[in-house]
Amino acid sequence: MKYKHLFFDLDHTLWDFETNERETLLELYNNHNLANREVPTFEAFHASYQGHNERLWERFRKGFINRNELRDKRFRLTLLDFKIGDEKLCQSLALQFLDILPNKKVLFPETIETLDYLVAKNYPMHMITNGFEETQLRKMKNSGIEHYFTHIITSEVAGSLKPYPAIFEYAIAQAGTTAAESIMVGDAMELDIKGAHGVGMDQVYFNPAKPPVDFTPTYTIGHLKELREIL
Repeated sequence: MKYKHLFFDLDHTLWDFETNERETLLELYNNHNLANREVPTFEAFHASYQGHNERLWERFRKGFINRNELRDKRFRLTLLDFKIGDEKLCQSLALQFLDILPNKKVLFPETIETLDYLVAKNYPMHMITNGFEETQLRKMKNSGIEHYFTHIITSEVAGSLKPYPAIFEYAIAQAGTTAAESIMVGDAMELDIKGAHGVGMDQVYFNPAKPPVDFTPTYTIGHLKELREIL
């Protein structure tokens, strides 16, 4: 076998973050009766949150804000979009979001079947994720995929974030392998694909939406079952 170790991203690659996040935000919207707090629709709440969350994650990855600022500001700014300056509500939303989200279990189609196939092929598998340690471990446990992975490397433990080389080098060292004998499977061009390329690791770009790209990965797939044609 060309590859001796497989590394996976979690969110948007195996764990259906978009669906699980939407379900969580809908629970929060309904539980806190935000329709009666000047938030006209769930769609408006969802769109506002997503915009702020994406911008704040980018600032977090660049080291401009810390974990707590990310956690709180995304809801504070969302509420302010609807002229709600309720700090108690903001804190409640922030805490409940991180409590509810990891309990969601929706995976991408063929996730379990593909992981079972790779186990049968005797591939050691590992996870490299930028998410928070406790949250990511709960997601994997509750969705039933934790046991597939020998090493679960979070940015919190590695002290580095994708796409920086340090987190990939840390993961490779933990697995006791080399970049040349490894391959990274992920959905994020900048974080997973270019990050892995930067340390000499081959890549599988999981790209179901087929957005335009400015880089040619080692492989590109639109469905997880296509991994069986590569590995």
